[in-house]
Amino acid sequence: MSKAKFERNKPHVNVGTIGHVDHGKTTLTAALTRVCHEVWGTGSASAFDQIDNAPEEKARGITIATSHVEYDSPARHYAHVDCPGHADYVKNMITGAAQMDGAILVCSAADGPMPQTREHILLSRQVGVPFIVVFLNKADMVDDEELLELVEMEVRELLSQYDFPGDDTPIVTGSALMALEGKDDNEMGTTAVKKLVEALDEYIPDPERAIDQPFLMPIEDVFSISGRGTVVTGRVERGIIKVGDEVEIVGIKDTVKTVCTGVEMFRKLLDEGRAGENVGVLLRGTKRDDVERGQVLCVPGSIKPHTKFECEVYVLSKEEGGRHTPFFKGYRPQFYFRTTDVTGSCGNSVPPFSIRWRTVLMPVLMSSWRRNASIPASPNPWQATSTFPGAQPTSKCSRT
Repeated sequence: MSKAKFERNKPHVNVGTIGHVDHGKTTLTAALTRVCHEVWGTGSASAFDQIDNAPEEKARGITIATSHVEYDSPARHYAHVDCPGHADYVKNMITGAAQMDGAILVCSAADGPMPQTREHILLSRQVGVPFIVVFLNKADMVDDEELLELVEMEVRELLSQYDFPGDDTPIVTGSALMALEGKDDNEMGTTAVKKLVEALDEYIPDPERAIDQPFLMPIEDVFSISGRGTVVTGRVERGIIKVGDEVEIVGIKDTVKTVCTGVEMFRKLLDEGRAGENVGVLLRGTKRDDVERGQVLCVPGSIKPHTKFECEVYVLSKEEGGRHTPFFKGYRPQFYFRTTDVTGSCGNSVPPFSIRWRTVLMPVLMSSWRRNASIPASPNPWQATSTFPGAQPTSKCSRT
C-alpha cells in the first residue's frame, strides 16, 4: 500500500509536554490527539500505549525516551514531543525541549509544582524555548477551589522566577484522563483540552523558519528499513532537504558523504523537508552502524566539528538548587549539544569567577551564540551553559 502524501496547507508548529514525573504528560499527549480528531475531525487519535510503547516504559510506567505525535487544530499542524519527567532521563528531555517552538507545562493540581517542574522550566529557558502554556492536570481530584488558585499562583511565580511572563501565561485547568476517556464533567475533560489547543493557537506565534540557509538536521534516531536502507530522523534546524540532494554526516565519527533518496514526516511522503519539521531522511548506501544519534546531517562543506570552543557558563546558585561547593581540577561535567552529550573536564580554575573547561572524547558541531545545557556528573548540583549577559563563570577556551 502506497503512503499518503503530506499536504503542507497550514503553519507547522513544534510543541511538547514538560513537567514532573507522573503529572500526566503522556496522558495529556494522548488526549490532545483524541480531542483534535473528534472535535475537528483532523489527524488520528494515539492511545497512551502507542506513545509509551517501549517494553521498559510499559514495565516501569514512565516515559524514558521522547515520543513524537501529530495533531491539527483548525489553524495549524502540530508536531508534539512528549518528554520524560523522571530526573534520570533529563538528557532526553533536553533533546525534546530544544526542538520546541512552545512548551506545555503539565502540573498536577493535586500536588503543585515539584522538583522536575522547576528544573524543566529552567532547562526550557536555557535551551531557548520561547513560550510556555500551562495545563493544571488532575483538577478532578481537587475539591477546594482555593487550593487550585494557590497552585496556579505558585506556577506563575515559578515561571516569573525564570524570566517567563508568569502573569500573562495562559493556564488551563482540567483532567487529561477525563478527556482521554471522553468525559467532560464540569468542563474539565474534552472542553479543557479544547481550550488548551485554542490557547496554543493564540499564545504561540507562527515561528519564523530559516529555510534560506544551508540545510542542517541534528540526528535524533536511526532506523534500518529492510529493502530500503537506513533512515535518520530529527528536526530540521535550518534549510531545505529534497530527494536527490547530496548531504554529509558530520560529528563524532569521520565525515561521510551520502545522498537523500526519500523524505517522510509522520509516515507521509514529502517532496522536501523544511526547517522546523520533524522528518525521516532515507540515505543511499549508508549502513546502520555508519551513523548514530548525536551526529548531524548537513550540506557538504557547510560546517566543521569542533573539539574546543569558547562559551559562557551560567552556574546555578545554592538558592536555585545548584552548587554550593567549588569546582575542582578534574571535575567532569556533562554537556548537551543538540542530540548528543559530551563529557568535559575542568582545568585549573582562575579566581574569582573564571573556569577553564576542556571538552573531551568526541568532536561536536557548535554554532555561535547557541544555547545548550550542561549537567554535572554528580547527581545533586545543577548547572547550565548559556549565552545571556552576566552569566558566570565564563569559560575561556579556544575554538578549533
